[in-house]
Amino acid sequence: MPNSAETTRRLHIELIKPSHYDDDGYVIQWRKAWIPSNTLSSLYGITQDIDARKLLGDDVKIVLNAYDETNTVIPVDDIIRRLGQFSDKGSSEKGSSVNRSGDRGLVCLVGVQSNQFPRAMDMARRFVAKGIKVAIGGFHASGCMAMLPKMPPDLQEALDLGISLYAGEGEGRLDDFYRDALNDDLKPVYNYMQDLPGIDNEPTPFLPAAMVSRYGGSVACFDAGRGCPFQCSFCTIINVQGRKSRFRDADDIERLVRANVEQGICRFFITDDNFARNRNWEAIFDRLGDLKDELNLPFSIIIQVDTLCHKIENFIPKAKRAGVARVFIGLENINPDNLMSAKKRQNRITEYRQMLQEWRQQQIITYAGYILGFPADTPERIEHDIEVLKRELPVDLLEFFCLTPLPGSEDHKNLTLQGIDMDPDMNIYDLEHVCTGHARMSKDEWQGIYNKAWELYYSDEHVATLMRRMVASGNKPERIWAHTLQFAGCMKFEKVHPLQGGYFRRKIRSQRRSSMPLENPLIFYPRRLREILGTYGPFAWYAIRLW
Repeated sequence: MPNSAETTRRLHIELIKPSHYDDDGYVIQWRKAWIPSNTLSSLYGITQDIDARKLLGDDVKIVLNAYDETNTVIPVDDIIRRLGQFSDKGSSEKGSSVNRSGDRGLVCLVGVQSNQFPRAMDMARRFVAKGIKVAIGGFHASGCMAMLPKMPPDLQEALDLGISLYAGEGEGRLDDFYRDALNDDLKPVYNYMQDLPGIDNEPTPFLPAAMVSRYGGSVACFDAGRGCPFQCSFCTIINVQGRKSRFRDADDIERLVRANVEQGICRFFITDDNFARNRNWEAIFDRLGDLKDELNLPFSIIIQVDTLCHKIENFIPKAKRAGVARVFIGLENINPDNLMSAKKRQNRITEYRQMLQEWRQQQIITYAGYILGFPADTPERIEHDIEVLKRELPVDLLEFFCLTPLPGSEDHKNLTLQGIDMDPDMNIYDLEHVCTGHARMSKDEWQGIYNKAWELYYSDEHVATLMRRMVASGNKPERIWAHTLQFAGCMKFEKVHPLQGGYFRRKIRSQRRSSMPLENPLIFYPRRLREILGTYGPFAWYAIRLW
């Protein structure tokens, strides 16, 4: 009888979540990143399930590797060596015996946001040059295909290089995509934007502990639901994940939480854009609370909600019992005209104070996003509104964003159809750079007030006020100290938004944007040493002073 190992076909899959470039062209990467990738976790879990259930065939084995570039140096050369032998070029160089075995290799650049697309393409070109099959998926490809009448130039370039584009989600159809790769029959485009799948009773997001440990605090992430019923014009969620909400049930959540607890993980980020509108929120909170009691573990959970969630009976107390320690609130702005212009009709500024106080009573940290660049904004108006917010609203932490016409949003579609100029460089569509014009501010004024906003909110005087509020609510002021270092410190010293932040920045000379020259080692390394000393010395003093 033939040896089973000799008859098994293998599909080697490399899942890569790319980062993006800083203003100097270097990959933004850390020893430990702060924000985990739900897309990477979801695809890892689905792929494991496909392999376990032998959906590609009884004789097929998936060999899976996964990387998040925000905390891992992608071993591009090693991947080329491993997968190059399965390409046509590799076969022509080494003989055809490898290809006759039926093994195949595939690189999937996953969860690629618009600002990450240039980095994804730089890596993809290297793989394609060696004959390796590459696919790119994520919000950029999905958003463009959902909203634009034709392919934008950057996606067309990918197609011209032979890269496959995947738009949509993986549940229920990723095995078809992998089967095409195994049969060397990948299609140019997989577009599932008109057929969003249900996610209940589907494989749940998962990453092995070795990968989760590369995130600060060893935080795992999962989505309990997808989609959002609101109509915010700047949002991509409603056009990529749909306005009809889809949900996992409490059994799904228990299964994934137990799988993580088994590997020592009890910190979670629930990535739903608005968990308060998840129809299963109560059952999920109750199940998490029961699990926390049963396992006697101090769950620490981050969720995202809207400004009206306090109107839902028992939502906030049950969040506390489930282990919610931090909640992100889509505050967006306090100017009613700005909120209406963005179709953010659900935000009622008269409700903000009561909502924030109810979270504070449960000793849950509140942090909110605040968008700068709405039509009524001027530098003076923005400064005024920040001072009002500091004085009147008891929000703990604030992070600022530039209003950005992200591909996949209604704003981007309208500007595109109207022929209004937007910056062509997708790398700066990261919510911290100005990408288009404004009727009342120049680009320099807009960028300047964005940078200044962080200093205004996180002034020493206001941080002291935030700490006093912590004490008054029976909380620990060092929680504000730690989060101020994370939010304000990342912008002040690393010049990177905290959503892209982490612990100790890596800069690798060879990982520079392809459009920029590789620097001489004698220039790069001395400057990098000065950067490290000039960043972490003042940062340490800032931490001591705040303490």
